[in-house]
Amino acid sequence: MNTSSSQHDKSAAFSDWQRQVRRELKDERADEGLRWATPEGFTLEPYYTADALTGLPLETIQSAQRSDAGWLNAPEQTVQDASQTNVSLRQALDGGADALVLATPDQIDQAQLTRLLKDIKLSETPVFFRTDQPDALLRALQPVAPYQWRGGLLSDPVAQYGRTGIVPQSQQTADATRLAANAPRFRTICASSHVFHNAGATATQELAFLLGNLTDQYDALTDAGLLVSELAGRTNLSVSVGTSYFLEIAKLRALRILWFRLMGYYEQSRVPAPYVHAQTSTFYDAKATPNTNLLRSTTEAMAAVIGGADVLTVHAFDAVLTAPSAFSERIARNVSVLLKAESYLDKVADPSAGAYYIETMTHQLVEGAWALFLMVEQQGGLLAGLASGWIGEQIEQAWQAKVEAVRQGRVLVGVTKFRFDEPTTGLSTAGIPEQTGLLPDRRLAAAFEN
Repeated sequence: MNTSSSQHDKSAAFSDWQRQVRRELKDERADEGLRWATPEGFTLEPYYTADALTGLPLETIQSAQRSDAGWLNAPEQTVQDASQTNVSLRQALDGGADALVLATPDQIDQAQLTRLLKDIKLSETPVFFRTDQPDALLRALQPVAPYQWRGGLLSDPVAQYGRTGIVPQSQQTADATRLAANAPRFRTICASSHVFHNAGATATQELAFLLGNLTDQYDALTDAGLLVSELAGRTNLSVSVGTSYFLEIAKLRALRILWFRLMGYYEQSRVPAPYVHAQTSTFYDAKATPNTNLLRSTTEAMAAVIGGADVLTVHAFDAVLTAPSAFSERIARNVSVLLKAESYLDKVADPSAGAYYIETMTHQLVEGAWALFLMVEQQGGLLAGLASGWIGEQIEQAWQAKVEAVRQGRVLVGVTKFRFDEPTTGLSTAGIPEQTGLLPDRRLAAAFEN
């Protein structure tokens, strides 16, 4: 028995697997057809061994990952009536939320903020605000919460340009950063990938364009008199997480490496760890069978926390149809609760470290995204690439490839297969943005739901 156990424990080399596949399929090139040429521009093998790690900068990859476990469960709510929203926020905190994401009106005043944040202490509960007027919001917030805030701004002026065509106002971000000077745990700079993700970008494009976004913002903020050393610790990196489970884990891990690589070019002696906010994707959600979005959001949330998100926002399964109900908001919040309470994913930092497949994919994403980022810089930066249409053209090609893959048989659960149409009578289009910007806001399933 010991001899048999020893034989089973002996790891097989890639060449052993390759020979076995060719032998059993009676084809000397059988393994070549099993490779996956990804939309990200690299090829993945169907089988990996420990040998795959020998050519990787493994120490660099793993040292960039989080060294502490856990994440903040941060559900999002859109603020309409401040008092009613306050009740919902306090219920969310009682129901397992650790932090809050608030999409606020641009014209929100001190009185509204007072009602909105009643019994919520920003020194204890991190609150992240989405607003296109960040400086105005913080001026109104100062007398309401005159203590050290936690949380930050998820206001991205470059993404707003891509979404609406409104020219970024970097002075607003600079002013907001100065207004929050006495709150070191409140992050005022946000570079996000959502506008690219929702237009149909690949993971490589998302990472590269997020880096270009961050670089353009840092250039504008240093021109406004701020120092990079002030900016790095005030920065949120906000990303959407899609349904390609292992790829999305690798995407978040790659983002951390790319952060340190980019910061190295700013010649900072001490670079803080990146702070990553992840949210589940609406790009892959289905309207035809919205309950299947529960499956998507769960795997997306798992990928986010395994990949190392610091903050996680899980969207309600019916968010693409209507304003979410109390029920769907509770289910979304509980996804994160269950990943902690039942899966114990908050007990391990970087749980995918050492996985041959994921480490390889992480490295390939890093190199592919960095190469594309350098191309963006050759265009004059991300804003210039958006204005010229170059960024839009790159994403359009990726979008068309995604649509064609579905036409050729890629399964969208609840849309092209396992579809049981659910009644949608009375559902509104509230929350669906008007298409006014340079990049469209899309859903992959939309073309296949009729």
